Parts: sequence; structure tokens; C-alpha cells
Amino acid sequence: MAAPSAAIRSSSSSWTLAIRSSTDAGRFRHALSLYSLLHRSGALPDPFAISAALKSCSRLLPSSAPSAAAIHSHLLKLGHASHIYATTSLLHLYSLLHGAASARKLLDEMPTKNVVSWNSVLCSYLRTGDLRSARKFFNAMPDRDVVSWNSMLSGYAKSGDMSRAEEVFRSAPERNSASWNGMISGYIENGDMGMARKLFDEMPVRNNVSWISMISGYTRSGDVGLARKLFDGMERRDVFSWNAMIACYAQNGCTRDAIHLFNRMRKPDSGVWPDEMTFSSVISACSQLGDSRFGLWVEEYMGCVGVQFDDHLRTALIDLYSKCGGMDKAFELFDGLKERDLVAYSAMIVGCAINGRSADAISLFKGMSEAKISPNEVTFLGLLTAYNHAGLVEEGYRCFASMWPRHRVPPSVDHYAIMVDLFGRSGRLEEAYRLIRKMPMKPHAGVWGALLLACRLHGNVELGELAGRKCFELEPGEGGYYVLLANIYAEAGEWEQAKKLRKMMQEKGLAKTQGCSWVQAQAVDYGSGVRFDTQVSVYPKLQVLEPILPGFQRNILCGPAFCRGWSNGVSSTCQKLLKRVHHIHYIKKIGLAFNDHSYVILHIHSIVAN
Repeated sequence: MAAPSAAIRSSSSSWTLAIRSSTDAGRFRHALSLYSLLHRSGALPDPFAISAALKSCSRLLPSSAPSAAAIHSHLLKLGHASHIYATTSLLHLYSLLHGAASARKLLDEMPTKNVVSWNSVLCSYLRTGDLRSARKFFNAMPDRDVVSWNSMLSGYAKSGDMSRAEEVFRSAPERNSASWNGMISGYIENGDMGMARKLFDEMPVRNNVSWISMISGYTRSGDVGLARKLFDGMERRDVFSWNAMIACYAQNGCTRDAIHLFNRMRKPDSGVWPDEMTFSSVISACSQLGDSRFGLWVEEYMGCVGVQFDDHLRTALIDLYSKCGGMDKAFELFDGLKERDLVAYSAMIVGCAINGRSADAISLFKGMSEAKISPNEVTFLGLLTAYNHAGLVEEGYRCFASMWPRHRVPPSVDHYAIMVDLFGRSGRLEEAYRLIRKMPMKPHAGVWGALLLACRLHGNVELGELAGRKCFELEPGEGGYYVLLANIYAEAGEWEQAKKLRKMMQEKGLAKTQGCSWVQAQAVDYGSGVRFDTQVSVYPKLQVLEPILPGFQRNILCGPAFCRGWSNGVSSTCQKLLKRVHHIHYIKKIGLAFNDHSYVILHIHSIVAN
């Protein structure tokens, strides 16, 4: 580092000003470097320089611990132990570095104390969750300010004890916006949106934190409409407000609304520019739509608005491309990450698994283990899916059995569902059923549905009846389970049972949920692409395509797919097409020959199946 200017060298006060300015600006390493230069220059640091340096140390722990010890030594040698600012900064540092007991001991030794000193020790108790000691210390404080009351309130709220938080809130002699926001956040964290809204409505003066907290609360509870009403009611919206509402749409599956709001945000009259968090939410929304073209556009647009393309955004794009079948692009982004973390590895493993690249998913998991990165439940969902798609039963079961003993990740009901499907598809139906009976939690319909599908594949009527009854109980409105069991009966020659189920479906007004795929094609856009559905009458465009579908089939180049029976009411030609396109992960290029002998080439980006 270059030596300070002559003005800085001239006096201790100039050094102090430079160190304090760096600390206040968040340039903590620079502040410590300046303090080191001050010490080597022969000038004596004053208490304010020491205080600023200690604050910088607090923000750089634990790597700054040696520097903190040296500065503490300077404080004692220079006789500043009685200076309130320096010792309070030291107290805060020790509370972070050594805990509440050490901070309390230092407080007792301080000749001069103020409310900031006492608040530092109070916060050290609250940081460790020791509410009993914190309350005892709070009651013994000779003086309390609004920070003291807010700290105690937040401690109770974070622990879920809202009754005590309310008692502190009502007893406080003074409340500011942080007091109200702390209570609102506490109720939101504990799932009580009614009380959160009540306090929000009673709040005398709301700031943007208040509005954003409520929008985030409605996001978590799924009340998108109420969140939007709050957003529209804001007098002044900053970038955080826009981000909160866009995230609300994205997290609740309202993908088109998220993109529409993003487009509004981009207009000059919004008064804000998108930032990293904006793009993260919008990329998440587009990954749900399966629109791979957006990934290419967003990379270019971020450069135009000056948003740094960091690892967080790269990981979001990895998720987008993975869901659209663009694994080559996902690998390119993954290879460009500065630091590959749990989220990035998990996104890649899941992406490879759902796109039929099981070997790559397994290889990525090995690389993750070698990098000493601990997996989580999402990682194992992807890995087990990879084993399932590859039909590796024994390897999949070993992975499943290692989740808790080796990695301390408890298997969820969804992990069990994948294992039931893996056992079932391989014909090991009894093992699948035994696994269900051993589950520590109640199986959901997906678990029993996996067993029912396996019974359909392998013609097991007895177990199929059991699985079917469970599915009917858990999801009585889903007609697909009735169809599966009816097919089991029909293939076993039990026509009367099959007819009974069909009649039961009619009486209950049930129908099998129709499968569909979205095809994103250049220069052709029906909605968000061409939607192929089993009900042609709903989408008349397919009737125009029907005469040339045989040519479509001959020219289609596709990845892995599987076919299953389709309901009546669709022409045989269309059924053939549907069997080809249903659940296809990726299509590169197809040619269509129309009746007038003209040709059009469509470049297909991806197919997204439900």
C-alpha cells in the first residue's frame, strides 16, 4: 500500500479521520492497513482511531483476531482503557469473539460504562439464544434505550415466544419503526399473518421495510393478491419493493405476472433499475416456463444495465437451462463458476438427472464429495432420480441408506417416493411395499401412486388394489389413479371391476388429468409455443397440422421418451404424434411439409412436459 499523503502524516487526527472514513465506508481491510501504517509511522493512535480499527476487526472476524489482540494491547499501553468509545468497541468485539461471559467480565472491569456498553453484552446473550440470562441482564441494566427494548423484543420474536415479545413491545416507554417492524417480522416468521397485518395497520409511520416485510409474509403464505394490493398501495417503491413483489410471483408459480412486472420495472417511470436480486427472481420465473431463450437474453441485458454476472446469477441460469434441456449450456456456466457451492452442484445434479444424463449426475456427486461439500435433501432428490432413470437399483438403495448415517440428511417423503418407484419399476414390488410400511412419516399420494404405477407395469392386481385405495383416500379428486387401477383390472381380464371403476369416475365427475408438452419454436408462438394436448378440439391449430403429422414424425429428432395409453376422442394420427412428443426432453430441429408442398423449418429450443 502507498504511504499516506503529507497531510495524513502530519498529525494523528489526519490518520484518525482516514481510518474512521474507511470503516464507515465499509472498507474494513483498508482501515486496518491504515492503522498498521499509523503504528509504524511513529504517530500515536488516539482513542477514536483505536475504536474505528476495533470496529473493522469486528466485521472481519475470525481472520482479524490477531489484529484485534494487537490493537487491544495498544489501547492498554496508551492508557485509553477508560475511554468510553474505545472500550465499548472492544466490548463489542469480545462479545463476538469470545461470547457473553467474556463480554460481561470486560464490562464489569470497565471504569466508565454507557448504555451502548450494556447493549453490547445484552446482544451477546441474545446471539447465543440464552433468553433467560438476557432477560436477567436486561432487568438489571441501569439505563435502557430504544435499542435495548428492541433487542429484547427481537430475541423473543426469533425464539417464537410472541407473547413475551408482545409484553416487551407494550411495556417499552418509546417505540420506533424498528420496534413495529420487529413485531411484524416476528408474527410473520411464526405464521400469524393476521396479527402481522393488525400491527401493520396500527403502525403510526410505515417505512419501506414495513411494506416489504408484509409482502414477503404474504409470499410465504401464498396470498399473492394481498401482496399485490400492498405493492400497489405503496407511495414510493424502491428496488427492494419491486424485487419483493417479483419474487412473490416467481415463488408462487405466477411466472407470467413476474415477467410482466419485470417489464414494468424496466420502464423509465418506475424510477429504479433491476439489480442482481431482480434478475435472480426473473430467471427463476422463466425456468418454470421452460423458456431457454430468456437465458441468452438476460446475459446480454445484464451487461447493458451494468449488473455484475456473479456466481449467484450463474447458478440461477444453470437451473433455467437444466429445466429446458440445455445441459451443454448449463455445464458451460458451471465450469465458469468462481466457487462451486452446494446450490450449484445440486442444480447440476438435478438437471442431469431429469435430462437423462444419469452418469453425469453421479459423477458430479463424486466431485462434490471430493470438494468436501456436504449434500442436502435437494442433492439427494437429484441423485436418486438419476439412479432411478438409469435403473441402478442396488446403487440407488445404497445411496438412500447412506443419507442419514453418513450425511445426516433425513430422508423425506419424496426420497421414499423415488425409492418406491425405483423398486417398483424393476419388478421388486414386495420390497417397495415393505419400504412404504417402514416409513417414519405418513406416505403421500405420490408414494402410493408410484407403487400403483409399478403394479400396472407388472400386472400385480392385489397390491394394485391396495395402492389404489390409498390413492383414492389421499387424493379423491384425481382421476388418473382410477384409470391406472382400471387398466390393471382390464389387463388381468377382470372386466367387471374395470367397468365399476369407470362408472365410479363418471358418477364423481372425475377425469384423468391430460398430459401436455410445451414446444418453444422460433418464429412460431401460440401462447408460449405450440401446445400439444390430447384434446384437439381445445386447440384448433392442431387440426390444421393433422394432415401432415406423418411427415412430422419422420423428421423429428428427439431425445429419450416413453409412451403410454391415451384416452379416446383423439384421432389416431394425432395419438401417434402425442406418443412421440410426450415427455421428450429436448428436440433440436424438425421439418414440416404442408399440403401446398411448401416447406418451413422450425428450430425447436426445448420441450417442457408437465
